[in-house]
Amino acid sequence: MIQIENLVKRYGELVALDHLNLNIKEGEIFGLLGPNGSGKTTAINCMLALLKYDKGTIRIFGEEMSPDNYGVKQQIGIVLQNVAVFEELAVYENIDYFCGLYVKDKSRRKELVEEAIRFVGLEEFRNTRPKKLSGGLLRRLNIACGIAHKPRLIIMDEPTVAVDPQSRNKILEGIKKLNEQGSTIIYTSHYMEEIEQICSRIAILDHGTCIASGTKEELKNMIKTGETVTVEAVALEKNQVEDIRGLAHVFEVRYEEQVLTVRCTGAKHNLIRILNYLQEQEIGFGRVFSELPTLNDVFLELTGKELRD
Repeated sequence: MIQIENLVKRYGELVALDHLNLNIKEGEIFGLLGPNGSGKTTAINCMLALLKYDKGTIRIFGEEMSPDNYGVKQQIGIVLQNVAVFEELAVYENIDYFCGLYVKDKSRRKELVEEAIRFVGLEEFRNTRPKKLSGGLLRRLNIACGIAHKPRLIIMDEPTVAVDPQSRNKILEGIKKLNEQGSTIIYTSHYMEEIEQICSRIAILDHGTCIASGTKEELKNMIKTGETVTVEAVALEKNQVEDIRGLAHVFEVRYEEQVLTVRCTGAKHNLIRILNYLQEQEIGFGRVFSELPTLNDVFLELTGKELRD
């Protein structure tokens, strides 16, 4: 559905996109991950033909994207991080306005607006103005405005920022329903658990290029981390930390404020080896837990950064 080849975008000496390549298939919920400044927003703006780029090609629905390709643009819905609605218009009026940019037939538009209101659960607020809505309800309105015309492709840039858990779950459930109804979705978020929960494939961007892509399982298989063991309330001497660092299949050890974190490869019995050492040294400890690699581990190992950096 979307093919991006060797995309380059410069701002003077700054290279925002450095020969970016992406291939997004129809029917996917495709996650875009990257630290701040990685090129995600620039890539999205180039896809929408809101930015001119220096080199490369972007094809959407088999057609080259350009500022005047309105046939393609009519099939795209956009839900941006910054809520974009009219304060002077009520919920119904806002959705009707944005839907009207794509659908001119009034009877058909009325059906679509009503369906969008039901979809995001704003029936009780149809005559309410945005300033009287909570943050979560405002986000739902923002989504309704972007999807009322039933776009084939929906781009969602951080749609759950600063909303409560209940609203976040409602939004994520809605995204999965939109996908089930036939929309392909590009999704960016700083919440790693959201990406894991809803995305069928994921690309990690850094310094304007795609450094890894695949399903979450494929991404996890790319890294060294196979298991992370955490031991709380444990008092260790410096030499004991070094002993643990020397255990088989251990490649990283962190010890701060009596919390021991040990990253191991995917070998068997990592937890047993660590606990056996503590018992042999007669070292007391509190809670112990072991975790398989997460997307956060993938992101940290591949980029060397925390996602919220």
